[in-house]
Amino acid sequence: MRVVVVEDDVPTRIGLRTILDAEPDIVVVAEADNGVAACALAAELQPDVVLMDVQMQELDGIEATRRITDSPGRAGEPPRVIVLTTFDHDEYVYRALRAGASGFMLKRTPAEALVDAVRVVAKGDALLTPELTRRLVAGFSQSAPSDSGASLERLTDREREVLVLIARGLSNRDIARWLTVSIETVKTHVKRIFMKLGVRDRAQAVVAAYEAGLVVPST
Repeated sequence: MRVVVVEDDVPTRIGLRTILDAEPDIVVVAEADNGVAACALAAELQPDVVLMDVQMQELDGIEATRRITDSPGRAGEPPRVIVLTTFDHDEYVYRALRAGASGFMLKRTPAEALVDAVRVVAKGDALLTPELTRRLVAGFSQSAPSDSGASLERLTDREREVLVLIARGLSNRDIARWLTVSIETVKTHVKRIFMKLGVRDRAQAVVAAYEAGLVVPST
């Protein structure tokens, strides 16, 4: 797994690189100390994952995340971004998700958890827990502009049902049991939902569901 580390604090950046380079299946291909450099490196090196600081000079991590995830990477798939911050602020997480991030971690996260996070996101999975996703979306989705409503019109009734269950935190296996269908059928529905909504993972699908009003905090 190829990783770019973006962090403006030198000791923190060195620490992140040291942790990741110690793993046999992970290689840090580059470092950057600002968002502009991060975007250039992502375009040039096409890493699997970018570890992105939020607060930086020249271009902050949220906007850099947006630019990176909007650009095609290897085989047309842009790098996945894990946003790193010192502050456990829901607004940062929400803005990062809307910008296209696949995960969020605090800089004080233990080394083992950081490594696991890179592996999870590199495989294409979302990093956020359903509980955190629901909490932050419930807090910020009402004031956020969104065109998710139009995208939801493309979903079938069954796909809408599956999306609601995703937003409630159910896994594919749980959804299969709930709907009394095979797990492969659920995976097919989930894949089609992602395609129709133009999202890459479950966390962003949940954001779309809340913003479009398909799911509300009380449900």
